Amino acid sequence: MSKSLNVSNEDILYQIKISAQFPGLVEAIACRKIITDTAEKVGIKLELEELQQAADNLRLTNKLLKAEDTWAWLEKHHLSLDEFEALAYTNQLSNKLATHLFAEQVEPFFYEHQLDYAGAVTYEVILDDEDLALELFCALKENEISFQEIARQYIEEPEIRRAGGYRGIQRRQDFRPEIAAAVFAATPPQILKPIITPKGVHIILVEEIIEAKLNEQLRVKILADLFAVWLKQQIAELEIVTQLNCDRTQVALP
Repeated sequence: MSKSLNVSNEDILYQIKISAQFPGLVEAIACRKIITDTAEKVGIKLELEELQQAADNLRLTNKLLKAEDTWAWLEKHHLSLDEFEALAYTNQLSNKLATHLFAEQVEPFFYEHQLDYAGAVTYEVILDDEDLALELFCALKENEISFQEIARQYIEEPEIRRAGGYRGIQRRQDFRPEIAAAVFAATPPQILKPIITPKGVHIILVEEIIEAKLNEQLRVKILADLFAVWLKQQIAELEIVTQLNCDRTQVALP
């Protein structure tokens, strides 16, 4: 026989508080209010076609390919159809406001920070012993051993070991500063002299440096980053007053 459990609004609010999620929740509410208020002030409105596209994107993001998938997802998240549309509306309004505020700033920002968006294809082995790292580095320079052989011997994680220490394409901010400086000064293909960090002694093969290009994917990322910074600035300037009742939370923004 199945058992039932009643969860009240008080229970939900209490759990949010004791799990230290309350500040994040309040900030999310503040963001939504800032977006809707600012969009209204600058005269941004959504057409029916835009709202439909936003709803389609939301379903696609959550892999809701069938009607029954959508209804199951709504039930899981305790959302009505109107609330689903409200979520899609807020998402699209946010995108449209970001474009309105920062679309013209994306290209200048990219060229000002172009070096930060360059990529590097690297392979890496991290050791605990500096002397061993120097010995292996010298052996690599003399072609006495291959990087793949070192990876097979000294990398513990199976997936990374099988990939020969491959770290994929990483941007400058993905590396520690001391490693980034060496990686992006390299002339690929190049083995870097061992670099010591708190994680250990790094032996790095720089296979390729990829110059930054302002494609659509990067344009969207920069736009989102600029908008996120703006939102944080807006929140920092607010005095957020929370009023807690037994069954609901109200956030009042001046």
